[in-house]
Amino acid sequence: MAQAEQPGSVVPAPVAPGRLPLLGHAVQLWRRPIAFLESLREHGEVVRLDIGTWPVHVLTSPEHVHDVLVQQAQRFGRGRVFERLRPMFGNGIVTTDGDFHRKQRRMMQPAFHRGHITEYAEVMGRQATAMSSSWTSGREVSMVTETRRYALSSVAEMIFSGDLSRPAVEEVHRSLPIVLEGMLIRAVMPKSLDRLPIPLNRRFDAAAARLRAIIDQVIATYGSDGEERHDLLSLLLSSVDAETGAGMSPEQVRDEVIAIMFAGTETSATTLAWTFHELGRHPEVQERLQAEVDEVVGEGPVRAEDLARLTYAHDVFQEALRLHSPLLFTRRALAPLTLGGFAIPAGAELAYSPYALHRDPELFPDPTVFDPDRWRRDAGERSRDHRYVPFGAGQHKCIGDTFAVAEILTALATVSSRWHLTPAPGVTVREVPAGIPQPSELPMIPIARR
Repeated sequence: MAQAEQPGSVVPAPVAPGRLPLLGHAVQLWRRPIAFLESLREHGEVVRLDIGTWPVHVLTSPEHVHDVLVQQAQRFGRGRVFERLRPMFGNGIVTTDGDFHRKQRRMMQPAFHRGHITEYAEVMGRQATAMSSSWTSGREVSMVTETRRYALSSVAEMIFSGDLSRPAVEEVHRSLPIVLEGMLIRAVMPKSLDRLPIPLNRRFDAAAARLRAIIDQVIATYGSDGEERHDLLSLLLSSVDAETGAGMSPEQVRDEVIAIMFAGTETSATTLAWTFHELGRHPEVQERLQAEVDEVVGEGPVRAEDLARLTYAHDVFQEALRLHSPLLFTRRALAPLTLGGFAIPAGAELAYSPYALHRDPELFPDPTVFDPDRWRRDAGERSRDHRYVPFGAGQHKCIGDTFAVAEILTALATVSSRWHLTPAPGVTVREVPAGIPQPSELPMIPIARR
């Protein structure tokens, strides 16, 4: 439990080994970020690392993470990583905090109500059918490309509607992948490096500017043609704060749209790609999943009411997400406190890695083994919420988690009803560091089931 600091009763957190003068641990984070973050659990529950001259206290204990995110959330702000994302996300709920964040969350919550998820599921179903219908039995496909196209198309169609929005949809397909590519590096590297005229910075800045500009254009003209729309953008434009009666400014709507596009694309597309990868590596799991889909869905399209009955599919999804989770999140201490017996000064940055937590052998036995049945065996454990935090927890938990789950399960069931997926021969799939580690490449061969 975090407590107010008591001078003399606490000690500084241990420093991770390998710190270099001036550079700190930046070289290790640059060269092998995934392995380095996983290694920190060996050095304590609170471990200090330095990125250049920027100190970060990494939490490796699920109890400390829960304390910071839920029990003592009011003591912590968003943190540096989120601030570094402001050039892209502006003042959306991804980057804001306090009263403003709570107001925005209240206004946006109706857009993710169960009734709207049902409507969105129809869009997801159409896009999943379009993806799987484009494949040819025995012909290799890039699963990374396919899942990203599916997620982008689904999210874009749910946000925008009509011919007026077609340029925005095209720009999303063009620019969002570039933004995702540079997101992790931009978030953790010193701000001074943003100004370097290197290709990564130029691509990122240009793509972010194009995306924000085209969405601004769509918002400025929405409603001018008299067409009645029922998309997510219309919901945001018409939303009002129940306490004040005020709506969002066009700029605020733009920032929230970008946040939704990012969350609904990167998380869903990457998790879905990894899920297909794991199914290809574990044909016995794939066969069980196909049997459940055949029983629940049959040969028709996946409906919103089917999703709750796809219990094994949900276990498969959770296990894939456990193995391939977000790499790093941050918070900032607003006042001096102690955590795990260590002094945390005011303004200190705290970080936690869902990826490392979800692969901790003390929390998940045989952590590198893909085992969907572990979610049935462990169903009664009360500590599950502390151990498994892919969408965060507390007041900043992802507002679209139900949306993302529906998006992934719809595609998973649609593909499983028609195809058996096998890995392309001779390819070694590696993890590439990103907000969620990406597959280096993921060619797979679909074989028609019917």
